[in-house]
Amino acid sequence: MVLSMTGFGRGKAESQDFNITVEIKSVNHRYFEYSSRMPRSFQFLDDTLKSLCGQKISRGKVEVSVQYEDTSSKSIELAVNEAYADAYISALHKFAKDYKLKDDIKVSAIVGNTEIFTVKKRDLDEEAVKTAVIAAATAAIDNFIAARAVEGKRLVDDVKSRADFILTQVEFVEQRSPETVREYREKIEQKIKELIGDVQVDEQRLLTETAIYADKIAVAEETVRLRSHIASLCALLDEGGVIGRKLDFIVQEMNRETNTIGSKAQDVDITKTVVDVKSEIEKIREQIQNIE
Repeated sequence: MVLSMTGFGRGKAESQDFNITVEIKSVNHRYFEYSSRMPRSFQFLDDTLKSLCGQKISRGKVEVSVQYEDTSSKSIELAVNEAYADAYISALHKFAKDYKLKDDIKVSAIVGNTEIFTVKKRDLDEEAVKTAVIAAATAAIDNFIAARAVEGKRLVDDVKSRADFILTQVEFVEQRSPETVREYREKIEQKIKELIGDVQVDEQRLLTETAIYADKIAVAEETVRLRSHIASLCALLDEGGVIGRKLDFIVQEMNRETNTIGSKAQDVDITKTVVDVKSEIEKIREQIQNIE
């Protein structure tokens, strides 16, 4: 199976007191690179999440996000600072007496003082949270891999389609190349006749010139190697696994052979074909940058 390096997955885990959501997304990268976003109190789980991802992800810049929702009705406790409240109320009574004001202290006048009340959050059950996060992360990774596989299938189909097109162009070059030699011989023969008239052409010299030209523009070795590289490319795509770097090397070699064919070609049709092939190779190169 071929996997894309771009993907997204989400997993959830619920308990009586809280809900956990883990999301994983990735983009292209030469190696496996991990980063995370989570509540500060969850940082103790970072190495665990990195290890879980590393077991199933070989390449890509991976970002893991952990979201925590406390659903317990007892998650928060409100405590009264009684000593401070006593002192505060006494001060209000004294203030009213000293300035001959109406002593009508109400609860609404007290609750506005944030020093009187202390909010306490329920301690985190780390073991329960760890179990839930691992369950959510496992589901997220599975969904993430599935999404990568779908995108990987699309990439494989696209690359193979372009490889088939290149093969048709290679076939054209192989058929056209001998024709250019024949045309070159006829052109020389015609040029000689124009220069020397009806004098008999030196057939041996003509054969020698034609042979030199044929050797100069011969691309049979290059087309054979190009076909071989395309076969290797398709075989790797069928094999699957972590093949991105191997594909990149093969595409470099395909480009090298195509450049050689282009440098040897002295025919307009072959030159145009080489341009088309190079364009397809570049598109293949762009696509395989997304393959793990």
